[in-house]
Amino acid sequence: QVQLVESGGGLVQAGGSLRLSCAASGRTFSSYAMGWFRQAPGKEREFVAAISGSGGNTGYPNSVKGRFTISRDNAKNTVYLQMNSLKPEDTAVYYCAADPSYWTVLLGRGVTYWGKGTLVTVSS
Repeated sequence: QVQLVESGGGLVQAGGSLRLSCAASGRTFSSYAMGWFRQAPGKEREFVAAISGSGGNTGYPNSVKGRFTISRDNAKNTVYLQMNSLKPEDTAVYYCAADPSYWTVLLGRGVTYWGKGTLVTVSS
């Protein structure tokens, strides 16, 4: 069982930056691919970023590529999402996710573990 707790959300002006963190429980953190997803009001959940267990592979959709960076510290059981050049359309609840399969996280289907989310609001 893996428990995920997100933090770092808040209110930021357009063009600003935020760093989200996701702390995971368990002793096998490095065996899990991790990801970030987001859901804006009235919209479906959207894939934001994925990282493999070793950190050697990452993936992003075009909507955030070049602005967002996912990273992980396996010694601290934590995954991060650095968000730069934020736009009002980035406003959403951001969820951390974990699965043994990197491709499952990348595709966003059947992911095993989810956090409860943290709200990011970008004002114009």
